[in-house]
Amino acid sequence: MTRAFVFPGQGSQAVGMGKELADAFPLAREVFQEVDDALSQKLSTLMFEGPEGDLTLTENAQPALMAVSLAVTRVLEKEGGFTLTDKCALVAGHSLGEYSALAAAGTFSISDTARLLKIRGQAMQAAVPVGVGAMAALLGLDFSDAAAVAELAAQGDVCTAANDNANGQVVVSGHKAAVERAIELAKEKGAKRAVLLPVSAPFHCALMQPAADRMAEALGDVTMNAPKVPLVANVTAAKVQDADAIRDLLVKQVCGTVRWRESVLYMKEQGISELVEIGAGKVLSGMVRRIDRDLNGTAINGPADIEAFLGAL
Repeated sequence: MTRAFVFPGQGSQAVGMGKELADAFPLAREVFQEVDDALSQKLSTLMFEGPEGDLTLTENAQPALMAVSLAVTRVLEKEGGFTLTDKCALVAGHSLGEYSALAAAGTFSISDTARLLKIRGQAMQAAVPVGVGAMAALLGLDFSDAAAVAELAAQGDVCTAANDNANGQVVVSGHKAAVERAIELAKEKGAKRAVLLPVSAPFHCALMQPAADRMAEALGDVTMNAPKVPLVANVTAAKVQDADAIRDLLVKQVCGTVRWRESVLYMKEQGISELVEIGAGKVLSGMVRRIDRDLNGTAINGPADIEAFLGAL
């Protein structure tokens, strides 16, 4: 088997996501209802109708993106007459997408995943007062140069390379003043672009430690099964299948670097030739081509994509 299923992270949300799925498939509606019930919130209405400002809030975007990914997964399985594990050798997800991947692989129930992501979103938002932290994309620098820029910019503050997304596409995170220094240093180093990102908190850096502590608590309270296929973890860029090890990695992931580029290259080393993005948007399948042109990246997020994928199997 040369296929991996990958699951998108924050930034892939858009008003209207999941609506076509819900209109076409009763099973998708059931998934959305299950998430609504778990959260005692009409999240599906927010997904379908907005307003965008509310959907973009971390505590809403995270469970919403998972809901779409799991709705696509369940519909694929039913329409194709298979389980996810029959059709892929590995799963992975970008940041919150790791939770979607684990739910798809049977580690968590959908309800527990929704509740965990709600807690995660709230904890990440609450960890740092608004305006204290920031994140910036440094484009055109390789990871080692970007990490060196972040280290130099810190000057006693927090500033670290948070996301190694693709070749020449690194995100730094930390105190706002330090991130602004990193932008200037990156330009001096020859970055093509260095820009602040419109995010509400500095994710994946040491400032998120209160959120990591909260997730350790929350993850200790849920039932976790070993995933039916191995997960390629964000913080190690290597596969793992032990539930206790995964729990520890999910806690570390809150402050740790998302090693996405390395994860994709690792999957290739494991014999993967096709990465199928399950859920909203096409961010990860776009990154695949930047990371390695030999890899095939496709995205499945609506009824037409599901039909095309099943037709090609």
